[in-house]
Amino acid sequence: MTPLFDDHPAPSSREPLEDGAVLLRGFAEAQSSVLVEEADRVARSAPFRHMITPGGYTMSVAMTNCGRVGWVSDSRGYRYDPLDPQSSQPWPSMPHAFLDLAAGAAAAGGFASYDPDACLINRYAAGAKLSLHQDRDENDRWAPIVSVSLGLPAVFLWGGKRRSDPVRRLTLESGDVVVWGGPARFVYHGVAPLKAGDHLLTGPTRINLTFRKVY
Repeated sequence: MTPLFDDHPAPSSREPLEDGAVLLRGFAEAQSSVLVEEADRVARSAPFRHMITPGGYTMSVAMTNCGRVGWVSDSRGYRYDPLDPQSSQPWPSMPHAFLDLAAGAAAAGGFASYDPDACLINRYAAGAKLSLHQDRDENDRWAPIVSVSLGLPAVFLWGGKRRSDPVRRLTLESGDVVVWGGPARFVYHGVAPLKAGDHLLTGPTRINLTFRKVY
């Protein structure tokens, strides 16, 4: 199958965040409609749900997954599972458009031959947020996280290696992609509460695709 992104134009801007991390402005904009359509297809098989943290807190962000494994959270903790706990069936396969976009963005960020195991699909409504955290549930501690923003703009919180480090506030528009791995792999990051709005692509929501190399 011919890759969809071989002739992807250079991003409108490339903003280094630190060693191992880069913001690719507009990298996914041309493919955004296809990506949203594929996310909708995944959600028809594995519906969005608000997961429960080990401490009993209901997450404000609605989530689903596709790929070889999916990220889940419940009273037993955070982990990756090859089966959707709601259906006991494998998660939907990762769309080719997702894989190609993730590999292209990772390469643009300096990480060649990226083959993610999982894509978390997060849906933000007005007020939804993601507190500062590190992604530590993956066995591969070097391969990058690739995060794709679609729909409503969001304020991405970019901190340091310690929770107490200063936090930068980066406005992400639809089509922006953030890639961080290697020496930046364990930077604290999050999303500020989403402001209400309406986007031609996603209506009153923001969709975020987060790719991970688990194994």
